[in-house]
Amino acid sequence: MTAVQEPQLAQLTEEGQDLLFRTARTANSFTAEPVTDEQVQAVYDLVKWAPTAMNSQPLRILLVRTPEARERLARHLAEGNRAKTLTAPLTAVLAADVDFHEHLPRTFPNLPIARDIHAADDAARVENARFNALLQVGYFVLGVRAIGLAAGPMSGFDAAGVDREFFPDGKLRSLVVVNLGTPGENAWFDRNPRLDYDEVVRSV
Repeated sequence: MTAVQEPQLAQLTEEGQDLLFRTARTANSFTAEPVTDEQVQAVYDLVKWAPTAMNSQPLRILLVRTPEARERLARHLAEGNRAKTLTAPLTAVLAADVDFHEHLPRTFPNLPIARDIHAADDAARVENARFNALLQVGYFVLGVRAIGLAAGPMSGFDAAGVDREFFPDGKLRSLVVVNLGTPGENAWFDRNPRLDYDEVVRSV
């Protein structure tokens, strides 16, 4: 009789768990070391495998690299986010594609009517795009950490202004702005407390 193996509760090493969660921090300053297209692709090649409803994958990523584009973006950021964005080696605007349903015949072929369901209800489609893209924002931050870089996600910005500036056709809706790079001098604020397990989890 084959012995039953106890399930493993964690497949990642302690170091891997630390990299993604326990010791990972939101960076507020970065060195001048560039972030390459190859590094961003490595991030996306991890993020794309994480789950979304109906495999919808509505996240879209705009890489803001040039000084001119960085200035255009900075005008729409909260004052406390401008300087660190102007000096970060790379900034990404993470947005939701409200026309994600056009890809469903390819990405979710097991439900042939999925595209038509979403096309028939604009409000629900936009909400689904936003919800699932926000899931992917979380995956994106973990992906950045997984390849050895730091992320500085920010929600302090005028989303409507960013949309007018960079997505004037209305098909993309900006959600989060993320600075990426190698952490610089005094990159971390003091870490704030986390809620305990018993404060968050209950059973019924």
